[in-house]
Parts: sequence; C-alpha cells; structure tokens
Amino acid sequence: MMPAFGRRRFRDLSEQEILALAISSEEDDARIYRQYAERLRAEFPSSAAVFDGMAAEEDGHRQRLIDLHRKRFGEVIPLIRREHVAGYYARRPVWLVENLPIERIREEAEAMERQAEQFYLNAASRMQDAETRKLLGDLAAAEAGHEQRADELIREHLSDETRDEEGRASHRQFVLTWVQPGLAGLMDGSVSTLAPIFATAFATQNTWTTFLVGLAASVGAGISMGFTEAASDDGELSGRGSPLKRGIASGVMTALGGLGHALPYLIPHFWTATIIATIVVFVELWAIAWIQKRYMQTPFLRAAFQVVLGGALVFAAGVLIGSG
Repeated sequence: MMPAFGRRRFRDLSEQEILALAISSEEDDARIYRQYAERLRAEFPSSAAVFDGMAAEEDGHRQRLIDLHRKRFGEVIPLIRREHVAGYYARRPVWLVENLPIERIREEAEAMERQAEQFYLNAASRMQDAETRKLLGDLAAAEAGHEQRADELIREHLSDETRDEEGRASHRQFVLTWVQPGLAGLMDGSVSTLAPIFATAFATQNTWTTFLVGLAASVGAGISMGFTEAASDDGELSGRGSPLKRGIASGVMTALGGLGHALPYLIPHFWTATIIATIVVFVELWAIAWIQKRYMQTPFLRAAFQVVLGGALVFAAGVLIGSG
C-alpha cells in the first residue's frame, strides 16, 4: 500500500529494498563529498583532500553492500532512494551548503555521518527479523566508522597550522565577498537617504508622502548600488568573489539602510514617526561603526566619530532644507 504522495513507509520495505536504499544512500553521500572537494580544491586543497578521502570511504562501503546484495538477492538492485521513503533522513541540496564557510561545510559533513548512523540504529531497534537487525546494525557501525575515519583524515591532512590558515582565508573571503559590499551598501542607504526623507518630512508634515519618498529612495538606491557593485569587478583579479553575491549584499543592505528610517513614517502621527525614525538613524549609524570595528579592525571611536558625524551632517541638512 502506498501512503500519501506515493512514498513508501520504512516498515513496509523488504530486506532487499533496505539494502538497496543503503547502496543508493552511499552513492549519494560519495557524490556530495566529491562536490565539496571540488568546491574547496582551489582555495583549501588540504580540506579537499579530506573530502576526497571520505568519498573513497563511502565508495568502499557501497561496494561491500553491493557484494552483499549480489550474494543474497542477485545482480538486479531495486531502484529506491531517500526521496522514495517517508521519514527517511534527507540531505540538503549541495547548492545550499557549498557556499557556506569551510567550517560549516565540515560541520555539515559530520552531521551527515551522525544522521545516517542514528537512522540505522533506530531502524535496527524496530526490526524483529534477526538477520535484518544485524544488517542494519552493521550499517550503523559502518557509519560510525566513517566518522572515525573522517577524524583520521582530518588529522592526516589538516595540521593545526593548516586549519588556522584555511580559517583565516575563509574569513578573509567572507569579508571581501559579503561584509565589504554589504557595509558599503548599508552606509550608502543609511546616510544618502537621510536628506530626502527628512527634507520631505519637514517640508510636507505628511507621513504617507514621506514614507513613499523614503521607499522610492531606498529601493532605487538598492537597485543602483547592487548593479554597480556587480558590474564594477568580476572578482577574478581582485579575489573579491562572485559579483552576483557582492551585488546582492550591496543592494539588499542599501535598501535596508534606507527603509529603516522610512518605515516609521507608516505611523500617521508626524512627531511620533519622526522621533522613532531619528532613533532608528542613530541605531543604524552605531551598527555601522560596530561592523567596521568587528570586521575591518577600525578603532570603534574613530569609526563612530566618522559615521555619526557624517550622518548627523546629512540629517541636519535634510531637516534644514525641509524646514526652509
């Protein structure tokens, strides 16, 4: 009987199907590890070697599982995969993981091994047939062995010095690709929209009009900054990473920087909206100073002075123009 959405229940699988599921799972995991290795090979060759070794381990276990299937059930392996079984552990798509920092990729690989081991242990505890229970227990032990082997590969290929070096390189790439463009966008969006928003506010005393001006200025600035960042540098020579990622970081943060002090003008009462918007402005400016200190090693007081002074001057210009 097929449950909703056509997925089989694990308890309805035969021993042959369970073995086939294990084989396909090992194939998938080996493929994932190889994709991780290719993703890391240029920048982090030592970590790529670790994932190459883990993929080879998965291949070895898959071959032993195939040999066992051939011995018990013959040459034809049923086509059954994770997505065919209700409740079976799933793997996140590689494209969701491969752009993560290197430490997160390592953590994802460790979680893959623990997840597979725990699943097989739970499945074995529910089985009544002794041979099936033994098979699932052996698979759980194999997954535990994978994790131990991964630790051995890490010790073999990754010294503390190498891991520190790769960590620094990963952090530097993160800063160049995401933080710098995002910070530039946040500064531009927060500061450049101050004058038009507050000039409109004090000139019209109309919160809805002010909100529309702020929305248009923020979205327009975000689109402009995003395209400018993406088109200015393809990242190949500068090493700043994907222009698409940098454009997204810059554009989104520019828009958010402006929207932060435009949204309070959805409040109908002018002075309430203006006071809240002013508070938001100072929060934004201090956040910019903190990011500069955290990721750019800029002394906090100097960053705060530069950002807050610049923002205050633009804010004052907007208020004076609007009041006049």
